[in-house]
Amino acid sequence: MDDAFFRHITRGYKITAGFLIALVILLAGVSWYGYTRIAALSTQVAELTSATALLQTNITEATTTLGAAIKQERQNVQYQLGGVKDQVGSINGTVTNLQKLSKTDPELLAKYSKVFFLSENYAPARLAVMPPEYQYDEKKRLQLVPEVLSYLQKMLDQAREEEVALYAHSAYRSFNTQEALKGQYAITYGPGTANTFSADQGYSEHQLGTTVDLITKGTNGQLSGFDKTPAYAWVVANAHRYGFVLSYPQKNAYYIFEPWHWRFVGVKLATDLHNQKKNFYELDQRTIDTYLVNIFD
Repeated sequence: MDDAFFRHITRGYKITAGFLIALVILLAGVSWYGYTRIAALSTQVAELTSATALLQTNITEATTTLGAAIKQERQNVQYQLGGVKDQVGSINGTVTNLQKLSKTDPELLAKYSKVFFLSENYAPARLAVMPPEYQYDEKKRLQLVPEVLSYLQKMLDQAREEEVALYAHSAYRSFNTQEALKGQYAITYGPGTANTFSADQGYSEHQLGTTVDLITKGTNGQLSGFDKTPAYAWVVANAHRYGFVLSYPQKNAYYIFEPWHWRFVGVKLATDLHNQKKNFYELDQRTIDTYLVNIFD
């Protein structure tokens, strides 16, 4: 082999070795860069994954919180609407009660009998004539407030169904009628005695048109002795169901015992008095007034 060929071969070899070394260095650099880049990307992916998980958690928590807040707000709104409905209902009830009271005579539950006074100008706004079959004396013209007459008729009808003979002996009396009646009693029995069983004009419950004297057969048309009859026992047991109370029971502070004298005060008040075994005149007037709105219910 001559020198020229050898030098050619050697020179080619040197070039190839340098190239390989450079290539190795390049590949190493590329590998290192790729490794570091992949490592960086892996870190970023891990961070992104963690951030995504955290974001998902936050979204879930926010959704739960928002849902709870919406539910609570809905409940609050419903509660407020319910409160508004209750208030509206209460207002409507109050308005209804005020309307009823505006149409109800405020005197109907007032205490008279030597307590309050009705002037000679007072008379019920309306009076209805009692059908003769409910009167002991069919020739009389007895009158009551229409609503009270309705309750009385129901009571007398029920008594008859139970074979109890019960009739009205007297009902509404005007101021002047009471004055004339009291005058007659004063002449017949003397003023002192008359005051024990008869009210002065203006103090009689009969002037209200809500009071009736009851009588039965077998007493010769007399009110005295009524308490000894089955009819009286029936009225004591049942009158409250129709809104009537005994105004002057035994040992009252106003008049002698009058078992025949029954005043309409409404079913609610009459029932409460019956259940509590109390007398109308034992209650405070302010307590009695609370029943006025329901007197004809």
